[in-house]
Amino acid sequence: MADATRHIVCRNAQRKYYRFRPSRFYGGIATADCVGCFLRCVFCWSWKEIVRPNEYGNYYSPEEVACKLASIANKKKLSQIRISGNEPTLCRNHLLRVIESIPKDFLFILETNGILIGNDETYADELSRFSHLYVRVSLKGTNEEEFSKVTGAVPEGFFLQIKALEHLVKYNVNVHPACMISFSLPENILSLRKRLKAIHNSFEDFEVEELILYPSIEKRLKNLGVNYKTGYKPDNIPSEQI
Repeated sequence: MADATRHIVCRNAQRKYYRFRPSRFYGGIATADCVGCFLRCVFCWSWKEIVRPNEYGNYYSPEEVACKLASIANKKKLSQIRISGNEPTLCRNHLLRVIESIPKDFLFILETNGILIGNDETYADELSRFSHLYVRVSLKGTNEEEFSKVTGAVPEGFFLQIKALEHLVKYNVNVHPACMISFSLPENILSLRKRLKAIHNSFEDFEVEELILYPSIEKRLKNLGVNYKTGYKPDNIPSEQI
């Protein structure tokens, strides 16, 4: 799936993006929303760009992306920059050149499912070059079974998410895990805490992610018959998750 999607959204050093914007998350951050992912998370707010990547976005060079993000950050007096929307690691050469092009006085936050980093530890090695990089690995559920249920991918994909954390720690990359727990039993959350602590003590206290119930997501979950345990309307998200 990654190879097929990469063929659509990556063109030489360019990548498809569908918007550039300031965002309220992380206390304020300049955001580039990319096109293309190889998971099909039922809770994703960017669904149409994932399932129809050929229909959305335009190609931008790494330098164009960095310039747009820095311009937004400077205009809004923001100190943080990110690529979000779909999966930033998909176009590897493009991503590395974007980070290289971002001025060092900005913190670049890489939001990723981590699977490609878990599959190839040289990716973590390359990311270790950047002192202004912080990686947020977003786990899709607390274990293999939950991962497969909410992403549509084989259960082994969750193991690659865990391996990504191990690789990033190995190469001293600033990293922390987050986890979507809206579909998880309490005992599974506890087991995940123990599993993550074995990688790094600080990972036991991972960042909690819960459903943001945008109308399109509520409709999709209903149509798929997927039940969830927690979720929040867009105007009622807990402050610690913004």
